Amino acid sequence: MSFSGFSKFALGSLLVALGVDAGTPASCTNTQISCQNTTAVTDSCCFNAPGGQLLLTQFWDTDPVTGPVDSWTLHGLWPDNCDGTYDANCDSTRAYTDIPGILTAAGKTSLLRYMQTYWKDNQGDDESFWEHEWSKHGTCINTIKPSCYTGYTSKEELVDYFEVAVQLFKGLDTYKALAAAGITPSTSKTYTSAKIQAALKAATGHTVTLGCSNGTLKEVWYHFNVKGSVPAGEFIATEPDGVKSTCATSGVKYLPKSGTKTSPSSPTGL
Repeated sequence: MSFSGFSKFALGSLLVALGVDAGTPASCTNTQISCQNTTAVTDSCCFNAPGGQLLLTQFWDTDPVTGPVDSWTLHGLWPDNCDGTYDANCDSTRAYTDIPGILTAAGKTSLLRYMQTYWKDNQGDDESFWEHEWSKHGTCINTIKPSCYTGYTSKEELVDYFEVAVQLFKGLDTYKALAAAGITPSTSKTYTSAKIQAALKAATGHTVTLGCSNGTLKEVWYHFNVKGSVPAGEFIATEPDGVKSTCATSGVKYLPKSGTKTSPSSPTGL
């Protein structure tokens, strides 16, 4: 996979080029940006629709703890429609199981090891969680349908889905971005949503969606439009497709995890 990192984060506007090396996705030229097209696009393999806004979503789990204590974990990569709605479970014939086996067979053991650290289920069943994310969201990304590949081999679109999600996650180090603004996990401190938003907007150039439960920060969603296909296109940071944040304006808790810190392969980017 070729991947241009998130070096533009600090400058505000994020543009990320992603390419995958498992198979041959559709070759796209003169592509338009999803959710921003001015004319109709007929090539469904080169234009994400109706799920034109891609969300990279992250968890901060403290009870029980998942992942390293100084890193958020991956939730999923979701294709939202441009109006904020979304489709789900779009192709039951591709509700694949044995994801570790599929990734191993594709030679993606390093990807699998990374997921085993950073893409965690809070009930301890990572494989079922990955299957859920793929079946519910991955099957709804139209630019990774099997018909979009030249020389398609079975299940390679699943490999692309997880590889793209992980590469995006590696460039979105939420823990580091918040810490740079003085927002660190604490049992006594609280923060305003505005301060949290400002810290993450300074990193990406765009508003994110904040998710809270019982007054505690639990999720961050990053929003992208895509120029071209998901496996081979450009991810462009954008504003959320509607107001979805669930955190109070003030008094937001950001509780610490307990456990070990990240290994040298921790997310990097912001």
